[in-house]
Amino acid sequence: MQETKIQSFLSPILTLDPTKPLTKTDLLTEEFLIEKEGQLRMYYSPHNEYVNTSAKVFIIGITPGWVQMKEAFTQLLKSINLQHTMKQALKEAKEAASFSGTMRKNLIDMLDQCSVNEVSQTKSTISLFHEKRHLLHTTSIIKYPVFYQNKNYTGHKPSIKSSPLLSSYAFHEFSKELEQIQSPALIIPLGKTVEHIIKELLSEGKHIHHTYLHGFPHPSGANGHRKKQFLERNQKLTSLVKDWLKRN
Repeated sequence: MQETKIQSFLSPILTLDPTKPLTKTDLLTEEFLIEKEGQLRMYYSPHNEYVNTSAKVFIIGITPGWVQMKEAFTQLLKSINLQHTMKQALKEAKEAASFSGTMRKNLIDMLDQCSVNEVSQTKSTISLFHEKRHLLHTTSIIKYPVFYQNKNYTGHKPSIKSSPLLSSYAFHEFSKELEQIQSPALIIPLGKTVEHIIKELLSEGKHIHHTYLHGFPHPSGANGHRKKQFLERNQKLTSLVKDWLKRN
């Protein structure tokens, strides 16, 4: 649990109005800017501060988008208003923001089809986002929201490896987060960009004791080939899940 980053941004967070919907004008500001590089901007968001090190299922995206950032701040303000501890507030911000919106529905549909629901011994992996949340950790290879030309960064332009800023988070900060996992986990990289980063870490001999669902399509609605890709790979993905379940 790291609270150092939240402490750096607590003053501007407390100036936000919790009674009004948050906008980009509120959050994409100099007060929340972590770093910039060319046309890239990285901003603070509270939902990747909490790490569930005992989770069994790790779902990994590229970077939080605007919707996730907004949800995280909205929940954080509610939790602070309820006088929850900072640790609890950060946990609640993460739970509210993780793959929120239609992306979560698409993700759950695919997870159910390849038997990830059996990890929680429930009919649907939707339980991992609610009553079985202790089994789940969600994160990103770039843990804070990144925007390119004021739009969500998609992992392509610029490429992660061509950017010192993005490379630092993907190959160092993200790797350190994986090191915190306490036991062999079922790790689900969402899309090719995340998969390539993880494969590079694996080629260096890092984090090799986990099971990785390589080939899992990104659940974004913008991924028009999502359903076709998943259909082609579902049998292999299900087999990997079943093998992991037998061992764990």
